Amino acid sequence: MAMSQAANYVEKAVGHQDKAVTEQDMTNPARDRAKYADPSGETMKALVWMGKNDVQVIDAPKPRVIEPRDVILQVTGSTVCGSDLHLLHGSVVEMQKGDILGHEFCGKVLEWGSAVTKFKKGDRVVASFQIACGECMYCKQKLSSQCERTNDNTIENAMYGGRTAGMFGYSHFTGGFAGGQAEYVRVPYGDVNLLPLPDNVPDEKGLYLSDVLCTSWNCVVDTGVKEGDVVAIWGAGPIGQMAAEMSFTNGAKRVILIDGGPAAWRLDFVKEKIPKIETLNFSTLPKGQSVTSMLKEMEHGGPDVALECVAGEYAKGWAHYFEMLLGAETDTSEILNEMITSVKSYGRCGITGVYVGYTNHFNIGSLMERGVRLIGNGQAPVHLYWEKLLSMIKEGKTDPLMMLTHRVDVSELDTVYDIFNKRGDHMQKVFVQTKFSDPAAPGTPSLTTYKK
Repeated sequence: MAMSQAANYVEKAVGHQDKAVTEQDMTNPARDRAKYADPSGETMKALVWMGKNDVQVIDAPKPRVIEPRDVILQVTGSTVCGSDLHLLHGSVVEMQKGDILGHEFCGKVLEWGSAVTKFKKGDRVVASFQIACGECMYCKQKLSSQCERTNDNTIENAMYGGRTAGMFGYSHFTGGFAGGQAEYVRVPYGDVNLLPLPDNVPDEKGLYLSDVLCTSWNCVVDTGVKEGDVVAIWGAGPIGQMAAEMSFTNGAKRVILIDGGPAAWRLDFVKEKIPKIETLNFSTLPKGQSVTSMLKEMEHGGPDVALECVAGEYAKGWAHYFEMLLGAETDTSEILNEMITSVKSYGRCGITGVYVGYTNHFNIGSLMERGVRLIGNGQAPVHLYWEKLLSMIKEGKTDPLMMLTHRVDVSELDTVYDIFNKRGDHMQKVFVQTKFSDPAAPGTPSLTTYKK
């Protein structure tokens, strides 16, 4: 947490490089009401970060159009992602009190800037979690998560040797954009970053094109899952679940899903949805066994492919716990080491869970000596995949409803974060409604209310 605040001070002192083509550090219209808030004075429900492990639903100003390619949406659906928990925990640097969260959302077009001509009022659309300009070197290849022109953060550039695109609701480290866990949201370059949803795809399916479906697909195809592969997946959350299904879609022979501790129930949940997966609970291993040794028993030589769908902030052992607590590292290498030692020689390891900085005790020897391929899957380039995945939804080749367990109201998001963080109420994936949402689609969960 101290590191996050220090990063804020450094960024403020050093300043941006002023190369971004869209407004930076506009994480809440209340930061400058005259410039960012709708002149009507209308307010909206929005979830904001107020400090480590503290999020609150507040009344915030409705955003206004501030640039010619802006689109203002009435949010009809959002969700909570495992990546949001990294913000809750203070693991991602440059959070500021009052930042509106939420990087996955869909909605209806309400207003737009003078340069936007492709939408009309009421059009149903889903937003990509990243903000792309559509014109730079990466955007021309649809590698939208690496847009060169929408994030001007100096610290990210210094740490990574480059920047990601700007991202909704994901700290000033990624540009400082207000997120979609709210009733309204401003979408910069809306003509690029919004995908129309057809009438036969309800919000409860289309919403997840914003992130989770594209991220799962990217994890699988970028790591090169192919016909006949044995795939091991660390993490049975929504990304791991959809990556398991998509591994089979891409020809995997076997998929082994690994989880445990308070989240162990997810193994049974996913097994019920995808009966042919195999599961491994790391918290109930026989004495003297490890995840690596069990995988070697289950498959001669180990799996061909290992997919990391957890994140680097969750230390399993005391050494990493204290090193992270003391700021000696930002991420644990424990899962990465398990993956590297578990796969066959010349196997492939893909990292999709969020890692934000540096790690210790990394088994580079096994990586080099056995020719293991370690692949950073990156923030998924949504624009590269979302049209294909939309077609797969329409054709019944993938079904996001298999991960959906709860429908909740935006007014209860602070409580939902707490439950989701504790892996409680068997909450796998939520659909967050607002006053603008359509009635629940057939076959989807009814509204769950937590506040009495």
